[in-house]
Amino acid sequence: MSGGSSRTASRVFMALLVLCACASALLVRAQAAGASPSAVKMAVEPLEIVTTTGAHRLRVEVARTPDQRERGLMFRTSLAADGGMLFDFHDERPVSMWMKNTPLSLDMIFVSRAGRVVSIALGAEPYSERVISSGGPALAVIELAAGSARRLSIAVGDVVRHPIFER
Repeated sequence: MSGGSSRTASRVFMALLVLCACASALLVRAQAAGASPSAVKMAVEPLEIVTTTGAHRLRVEVARTPDQRERGLMFRTSLAADGGMLFDFHDERPVSMWMKNTPLSLDMIFVSRAGRVVSIALGAEPYSERVISSGGPALAVIELAAGSARRLSIAVGDVVRHPIFER
């Protein structure tokens, strides 16, 4: 191999090393921000829950597709106090959830097509594969940081306002 070929190969090798280092840095930054490399993008929309203490406005990510619902809040390490996720199942039916790969403890609010809270699971255990059931037909599930349901006084029968629910 000539000296020119050796220098070219060396430059290509160095460029590949720099690319790998940059990709690793981006991956670490994404994971530190609570995301994973294969995160599924979801729309963030306003949602309101009306309880005995008033109307509480939240900004929730909306999981509408099977991929989005499957991913949910997996791998997240933080959640805003007014944030959460709304899982839209499109049809009212018994719904089951779990906490696999989810490091946050969550409250799960099961909601009917009419926008009424039908059941609540408080403080779901992180990483658990225990099935959490709606206990009856639900169109959607709202996941909030553990403690939010108590803080907002959410109870069975409360009204949830969002375009997916019938008026």
